[in-house]
Amino acid sequence: MGTLVNYGTDKGVAVFTLTDPPVNAYTHEMFKELDACILEARFDDDIHVIVVTGHGAEYFCAGENIHMLKEADESFTYYFCLHASETLARLENTPKLVVAAINGHCVGGGLELALACDLRVGRAGEAQIGLPEVALGIMPGMGGTQRLARLLGKGRAMELIVEGQNLPMETARDFGLVHKVWTTASHEDFLAQVIEYAHEFCPPTRSALAVGQIKRAVQSSSELSLEQGLTLERELQQRLFASQDAKEGFAAFVQKRDAIFRGR
Repeated sequence: MGTLVNYGTDKGVAVFTLTDPPVNAYTHEMFKELDACILEARFDDDIHVIVVTGHGAEYFCAGENIHMLKEADESFTYYFCLHASETLARLENTPKLVVAAINGHCVGGGLELALACDLRVGRAGEAQIGLPEVALGIMPGMGGTQRLARLLGKGRAMELIVEGQNLPMETARDFGLVHKVWTTASHEDFLAQVIEYAHEFCPPTRSALAVGQIKRAVQSSSELSLEQGLTLERELQQRLFASQDAKEGFAAFVQKRDAIFRGR
């Protein structure tokens, strides 16, 4: 779709590749392209899962382009962060599963992007992952303080952010920051493995509609009271009961066969 974010598809999976070598640091232009990719995938009924990754074998994303921010005035930095935050919220709120394929170093705004994804899969190796903004005299400003605290708890998030720690991928997994760490021979093999994993959440083997509604319920739960969350869950469940996928799922169970879902 663009020159800074490549948009590809693979059997129901949209793949967004941040493409600004060598470190895939992002600018306002990259975020505008990422925003457009999110909307493209949202409106495509044939896309069921989104995979976000970085170009090359060393960096997923090194966060904001420091040279851009150094030259920018206060008005630009404010609106840049606002748009970036809105873009990540759009990704997080899209009722399609989003998987971060963390192919290399994932720091600063790169981790903030990964935190807005639903599942994070890292490639084993020398890559580091963290929020080191404090070393620049600033803070994570695109959701890092909020999403990390919700994910790991206030204590662990505070420690990582104020110390500016970058963690090895395996340690990040042990902390619960990354869901899976896979060892592969090459970056290409890693991405192929993540895409194959993403296919598991696509029709006909899985109801992408149910996965999307599960995402909506879970993503909203931290902002709602238990009573409100249960109400939302019931409403989403009722929509699923009315779906073709639910009818197929129940029929397949009774007939003792594998369901063939359509995402409808």
